[in-house]
Amino acid sequence: MTTTPAFQRARSAQAKQAREEAILDAARALARERGVRDVTLTDIAGAVGMHKSALLRYFETREQIFLRLTAEGWRQWSAELRGELARRTHATAPEVAEVVAATLAARPIFCDLLSQAPMNLERNVSIDSVRDFKLVTLEEIELIGDELRRLLGLTELQTVDLIATATSLAGALWQMATPGPRLRELYETDPRLGHAIVEVAPRLCRVLTAFLTGLGLDAGSSKTTASNDV
Repeated sequence: MTTTPAFQRARSAQAKQAREEAILDAARALARERGVRDVTLTDIAGAVGMHKSALLRYFETREQIFLRLTAEGWRQWSAELRGELARRTHATAPEVAEVVAATLAARPIFCDLLSQAPMNLERNVSIDSVRDFKLVTLEEIELIGDELRRLLGLTELQTVDLIATATSLAGALWQMATPGPRLRELYETDPRLGHAIVEVAPRLCRVLTAFLTGLGLDAGSSKTTASNDV
């Protein structure tokens, strides 16, 4: 019979980084299985094979773990989105909206994290952790903005508004699209509640298309004529 080896505290910087990555991997896997809201610090510690008090040597709170994963999600989504946009020499407003919506909807854990971040993740970590997270999002929005300016001529403010609308709505729609088996059964069996069954990508695409159209973008044009005070 084999036994689980006793937990040993990481001594070197490399060992500490490896332990942090193991904790993040465990939290990511549990979030994929259960949803972010239902994963506790004890769950994560158990998955890694350490006591909760030992885990707190690496992360200050459960929320800091998931905020780190949210920052990771921003980097990964931004890279994918920019890659999709960079392959285009021109694009219409609906085409850009479709790419933004599709790349977000393809990342369910990120959408879940996006809905949790402002409600509780940012509220139970240190100010330094919040600053680090916000700087990551700012950097990625600026990088995305380069592509949006090239394709649609959006201003900095319009870019920020578009990405804020897309990410906040993606988080909310994801929660609506994953109500749990009992509620889903209710929505599917009662015709009056059919509107509660949400598909993230199509609805998000429609809203973002309307947003870009509202900025003065012609659906068939690749450049905006909107002024900065729209």
